[in-house]
Amino acid sequence: QVQLVESGGGLVQSGGSLRLSCAASGRTFSRYVMGWFRQAPGKEREFVAAITWSGARTYYADSVKGRFTISRDNAKNTVYLQMNSLKPEDTALYYCAGSNTEMIATTTDRYNYWGQGTQVTVSS
Repeated sequence: QVQLVESGGGLVQSGGSLRLSCAASGRTFSRYVMGWFRQAPGKEREFVAAITWSGARTYYADSVKGRFTISRDNAKNTVYLQMNSLKPEDTALYYCAGSNTEMIATTTDRYNYWGQGTQVTVSS
């Protein structure tokens, strides 16, 4: 069992940066593929980024590629999302998720554990 708690969201101006953190409890954290998703009001939850258990492989949605970076520290049971050059369209509730698969997953049904989300608001 893994419990996930996100932090680091907030209000930032367009072009600014934020770093989201996701703290995981559970001794098997290091075995999970970890992902970030986001959901804007009135829209479906969408994939943002994912990272394999070792951190060797990452994958990004086209909309954030080159601006966002996902990383993890298994010793701290934490996964991060560094978000740079933020745009108003990045405004959403951001969720951390864990998948007990070995492969990178980009759909919500592949993830077993979810956090409660942290709000990111980008003003123009």
